[in-house]
Amino acid sequence: MHSYSLTAPAKINLYLEILGDRSDGYHELVMILQSIELADQIDIRSLSTDDIRVSCNHPQVPQDETNLAYKAAKLMTERFPDVFAQFGGVEITINKQIPVAAGLAGGSTDAAAVLVGIDMMWQLGLTHPELQELAQQLGSDVPFCIAGGTALATGRGEQLSPLPDLDSLYVVLGKYRSIAVSTPWAYKSYRSEFGDSYIRKTEDLESRAAQVHSGPMVKAIANKDGSEIGQLLHNDLEKVVLPAYPQVSQLRDTFQNSGALGVMMSGSGPTVFALCESQAQAQEIEQQIRSKIPDPDLDFWVTKFCSTGIRII
Repeated sequence: MHSYSLTAPAKINLYLEILGDRSDGYHELVMILQSIELADQIDIRSLSTDDIRVSCNHPQVPQDETNLAYKAAKLMTERFPDVFAQFGGVEITINKQIPVAAGLAGGSTDAAAVLVGIDMMWQLGLTHPELQELAQQLGSDVPFCIAGGTALATGRGEQLSPLPDLDSLYVVLGKYRSIAVSTPWAYKSYRSEFGDSYIRKTEDLESRAAQVHSGPMVKAIANKDGSEIGQLLHNDLEKVVLPAYPQVSQLRDTFQNSGALGVMMSGSGPTVFALCESQAQAQEIEQQIRSKIPDPDLDFWVTKFCSTGIRII
C-alpha cells in the first residue's frame, strides 16, 4: 500500500518521580505512563518526489522541519536511504484532536505514528524494539507511544517495562487553552529548588527504581484497583508548576473536591486530570467543574484508558 491512516493516542502520567541528574543533562526518572483514547489521526502517503510534507488542521502546530512528525520521517530517510530512494518522499497529514502543549505527548505520539506508518509503507518489517530504538532519538516519550498501554518508564523515560493493562478506567481532562508550560523550564526549576535532594549514586538510583517497580502503585495496577491507583497518583513537577500557575492550581483543587478517585497534573502540565470509575461519573464531574469554573478558555475531554499505542485504522 502507498498510504496508511493511523490512530495516535495521547498519554498521561500516573506517577512521575525525579530521582537525580544524568550525565547527558536529562533527569533520571521513574514514571508510570498510561495511554488514553483521546487521539490524533495521522494519514501518511507516498510522494513521487523526495519531499517530506506536513500539514495539520491546528494553527499552533508547525508544518515545517521543526515538527516532530517531520523529524521522524527525516530520521527514516536517513536510516534507510536505499528504501527511501525506491519509495520516494512522504506526505503527512495530522488531524489534531490532542490539545497542543498540554503535557499529553501529542507531538511524540504523532512522531511514533510516522515511524510505524513508514515502516509499513516501505515494508521494512521492523520489530517494536527496533522502532523504539529509532524513537529514542526523537524524544523521551516517543518509544512509549509506539506500544502504549500501561508501562513503567525509567532512565529519561525511554527504558520501558510493560505493566498489566488498565482499560476500564475513565478520566476527565481539563486544560486552559491559553496556558502552556515549558517542559525544560519545569525540570530546570525543579533542579534549582530541589536539586540538593537528588540521589547521586548509580546503585541508589537503580534501587529506587526497583522499589517503585515492586511498590504500592504497581500492585494497585496489577489488582486493577482504581480507588487505590487514585490515592497513589504522584507527580514531583506539581511542586514547581502549581505555585507558578495559580489557575492550574485552582483547577486541580476544584477537581480534588469533585468526588473523583484521584486527581493530578499530567507531566509538566498544564493539563489536570480526574480519575473516574465510569463514563457516567466522568461526565458528571465534567459538568460539575464547568459550573464551578465557567471560563470559556477552559476545555474539557472525557476519555478512557486504552491498552494500545499506535494503531492502523
